[in-house]
Amino acid sequence: MKIVVDAMGGDNAPEAVVEGAVMAAREYETEIILTGLSDQIHAILDRLDPDHNLPILVVHADEVVEMHDSPGKVLRSKRKSSMKIGLDLVKDGNASAFLSAGNTGAVLAYSTVILRPLNGVDRPAIAIQLPTLKGNAILLDAGANVDCKTSQLFQFGIMGHVFAEYILGKKNPRVGLLSIGEEDGKGNEIVKEAFQMLKASHINFIGNVEGKEVYRGNADVIVCDGFTGNVALKISESLAEMIGTNLKRMFQSNWLSKLGYLLLKPQLDEFKKKVDYSETGGAPLLGVNGVVIIAHGSSSAKAIKNAINRARELSEKNINAHIREGIESNFTDVEASRGNIWKQIKSIAFGADSENPDKEAPNKSIDKPIDKPIDKSTDKT
Repeated sequence: MKIVVDAMGGDNAPEAVVEGAVMAAREYETEIILTGLSDQIHAILDRLDPDHNLPILVVHADEVVEMHDSPGKVLRSKRKSSMKIGLDLVKDGNASAFLSAGNTGAVLAYSTVILRPLNGVDRPAIAIQLPTLKGNAILLDAGANVDCKTSQLFQFGIMGHVFAEYILGKKNPRVGLLSIGEEDGKGNEIVKEAFQMLKASHINFIGNVEGKEVYRGNADVIVCDGFTGNVALKISESLAEMIGTNLKRMFQSNWLSKLGYLLLKPQLDEFKKKVDYSETGGAPLLGVNGVVIIAHGSSSAKAIKNAINRARELSEKNINAHIREGIESNFTDVEASRGNIWKQIKSIAFGADSENPDKEAPNKSIDKPIDKPIDKSTDKT
C-alpha cells in the first residue's frame, strides 16, 4: 500500500506535511509518496531522516496549487501540479490513496475529473467526523455540493451509512436527515423527497433531525446539502474556539482558578482530544473511484500523520466496494417501493395495465438511478 501526499498543500506546507509523513512512515510503516517541489522536500527529509531509511519516495511537480486559485483555473492551467500528479498516481494504480491539506475546491475538482465518481454516485461528498455525547458521528456533505438533488442526498445517506459501519464501527448506524423540524413533513421539497427515498431503503433511517440534535448523538450519520453542512461546520468551529478562549481566560483570572485548572487538567486534556480535528486528521471525499482525504488547511504534522492513517484505514477496508454495494442494493429497494406507489396511482387515475407494468411511465418526481452493471475493474482501491 502506498499513500500519496501533496507536500505543497496547506498553510504550513511543505514543512509540516513532510514532517507528518515522516512520523506516519515511522509509526505505521506505510510507504508514502510525496509530490511537489523536490528540492524543498528533499531539504526537509535530509534533516528529519538523514539516513534515508524510511519508505518515502519523492515525485517532482513543477506547479503548486495556491489556496486562492479557482478550481476552474487549476483544471485548465495547472496540469503539472502536485495535486494532479498525485491523483494520477492513484488513477494509474501506483498508489492506494491521496491526501492534501491544500485548496479544497481544487482537490474536489481534480478528484472528480481524474478519478471519476463511483457507479451510482452523482457527486462525491465530504464527510466530517463530529464528537457527540454518545461517541462520534459524521456529517455529509460538508461543502462539496452547495445545491443538491434528491437522489444526491439519498446517496449521501448510503455513503454515510457505509462509512459509519465499516470505519467508525457502528453496528446498524442511525441515519438522520438534517431539517428544520423532526416531523416527517418538515423541510423544503428536496428534503421531503429525500426523506421518502431514505425511508424506503433498508438502512436504519431515523427520520429528520434538527440542528440541536447534531451533537447529542442520537444520529450516527447526519445528511444535508453542502451549503447547510459547511455553515453548520463553521459555526461549530467558531463555537469551539469561543468556549476554549473563555475557559482559558477563566482559569487564568486568579490563583484559585489556576489551582482549579491544575486539578482538572487531565479531564480537560481528554476533552480537548475528543474535539481536536487533528486526532482524525482529515475528511474523506466519499464517492470517487479512489480514496481521497482532505485535511484542514492549517494542519500540523500530527494532523497530517493521522490523516495518512485514516487514508490507510479506508484503503485497507475497501470502503469504495462497500459504498458501491450499498448504492446498488438500496436503489433497488427504493425503486421497488416507488413502483408500487406509482402503479396504485395509475391504476386509480388511468386504469393501468397490471399485466404490463413495465410499460408504465417513470415517476418524474424522483431521479432515476444508474442501473448499469458495476464494473469492478475500474476500482483502483
